[in-house]
Amino acid sequence: MNQQPNMPIAVPDASPKGRSRKGLRIFGGAGALLLLGLAGASGYLLAYPEKAPVALHRLIEDVSGANPHPVTLMLPVERPMSAFAKLGAKIFHDRSLSGSGQQSCATCHSPEHSFGPPDGRDTELGGVDLRQQGLRPPPSLTYLYRQTGFTIGPVTAEADDVISFDQLAQQAQTAPRATKSAAGAPATPQMVPSGGLFWDGRVDMLMDQAKGPMLNPAEMANKDEAEIVAKLRRAPYAKEFTALFGPRLLDNPDMLFIEAMSALSAYQMEAKAFHRFDSKYDYWLQGQARLTHAEMRGLRLFNDPAKGNCAACHLSQPGKDGLPPMFTDTEYEALGVPRNRRLAVNRDPTHYDMGLCGPLRTDLAKQTQYCGMFLTPTLRNSARRNVYFHNGVYHSLKQVLDFYNLRAVAPERVYPKTASGKVDIYDDLPARYHANIDVADTPFDRKRGGTPPLNDAEMQDIIAFLHTLDDGYRPGS
Repeated sequence: MNQQPNMPIAVPDASPKGRSRKGLRIFGGAGALLLLGLAGASGYLLAYPEKAPVALHRLIEDVSGANPHPVTLMLPVERPMSAFAKLGAKIFHDRSLSGSGQQSCATCHSPEHSFGPPDGRDTELGGVDLRQQGLRPPPSLTYLYRQTGFTIGPVTAEADDVISFDQLAQQAQTAPRATKSAAGAPATPQMVPSGGLFWDGRVDMLMDQAKGPMLNPAEMANKDEAEIVAKLRRAPYAKEFTALFGPRLLDNPDMLFIEAMSALSAYQMEAKAFHRFDSKYDYWLQGQARLTHAEMRGLRLFNDPAKGNCAACHLSQPGKDGLPPMFTDTEYEALGVPRNRRLAVNRDPTHYDMGLCGPLRTDLAKQTQYCGMFLTPTLRNSARRNVYFHNGVYHSLKQVLDFYNLRAVAPERVYPKTASGKVDIYDDLPARYHANIDVADTPFDRKRGGTPPLNDAEMQDIIAFLHTLDDGYRPGS
């Protein structure tokens, strides 16, 4: 028989060093498995952030920009426009309804600019010669379908007695004013003005809002309703009125005017273009989009009561019923925006636009505690505007944020100086009404000479977030 050569027999190494190597191999394999498990779990949570525990929500936001707590928004039901609303669309775009024959509703409320101003003018030009400068820049017509009528104090639908605004204003004078914070609403309903349309809330209904510019000498500049009715009778769509309301409507000027304004209102209520809710932020709320790092930082600064505190007035969270946020509390504030000396009307040093107490609104003229107050606008599509505040003094979001950031701590960087060299603080409101201006809410509660709440990088992050409020986002883009 062939004999095999002698082979060494493997004997397990029982020394401490041998046992250590074996332990390391076992531990290394387990560690690899653990790392693989963690990687798999993290990948799963990044793909399905809504499955993450609450403790990991901020980490999920930081890493992926996803919303770990998506919601289902209650959006307006999309339906085909009625014939009445389609008629309103034709009226909205009809230039012949102006004194100049060259200006329609869409001229100043441009569909291409989210139904806001089409350009960067302080205010738009109008009148029969298109040379008259308006008093205020046009507000956006979007997202007005949930706007309530003007009131002072909390809405009480149960009340049967009609109370005048003067009575409500007197009641409000004795009520303490709570500070507004992005951290949450005051526990007690506030007796403050809210609701209404235009910068001063002087009308409640869209049909009345439509009538205002048509009769304003600095806008569409019709002499009276009769002139508008005559133009409607000559319009190429006049037969659509008779198709909807019968042949006698054209012979009834009062009813024809009312129906025309109602058609404009129907167009704004029914057309999806006025309330799209398809911004990146809307998709993010529903878990269908991810914010960039800058947008996420901006959102947090926007909501931070110690930093931007923007959400104190521009509400950013969906309602308990799932209604999407409108980015306005529809209340009125006196912010002390600097005077716009480019406006022709302001060449008169005695002229002041004081919002709720005049000059366009007259029923609250005696309620001087509201002088200087203007409606808080929605911030949806605000990044697409080229003009800001009621007097059009600013033309970029950076300028707007600089105002908020510096008004209290460095007013010399916001307001001009008088001939004597003194900073002319709150120069667009008579001194006797300066007490109306907000100095209680962040960031206006800081002392002069203090540190601004936001630095330049943080302001750029907020601006990045504001761009997520623009309509027309396409998921995946």
